[in-house]
Amino acid sequence: MTDLFQKAIKIAKYDDVTTPENGLVVYSISYLPTKENRDKAFKYVAENPGTMMMEHTPCGAKLVEIGMASSDSGLSDEEVVLIWKEASKRLINEAKGNVTAFVKGADERSVFRSLELPSILSNPNISTINGEDKYRFASQFSSK
Repeated sequence: MTDLFQKAIKIAKYDDVTTPENGLVVYSISYLPTKENRDKAFKYVAENPGTMMMEHTPCGAKLVEIGMASSDSGLSDEEVVLIWKEASKRLINEAKGNVTAFVKGADERSVFRSLELPSILSNPNISTINGEDKYRFASQFSSK
């Protein structure tokens, strides 16, 4: 494993991922043809003080700073996904209240569908997604 991977995974495992109650915003762009969900999430955070995404936590900001938001980090796509999944799991596990989600068309392979949504459902401190009961919200992603 490279020094960069070691550094990034350490950040993902230990740096602060705290968000305000009712303030967590997530988005899904993996396997989608556009970055529309991300763009909407950034706009929402800019217009709603007290909300933040992973990128705004100390952990996320450090990961972006060392190149984990770029495809030219020198790490494999799998390594980068592993790093973000580690950070995302901790982020969701520490969240409370409502989560705002920009996840239109989220692919079942995405970090949101494969890790964040199951983590939200198992976190008793999160009650709603986009103001809707979290289980009802999740039902839109059930296999048909």
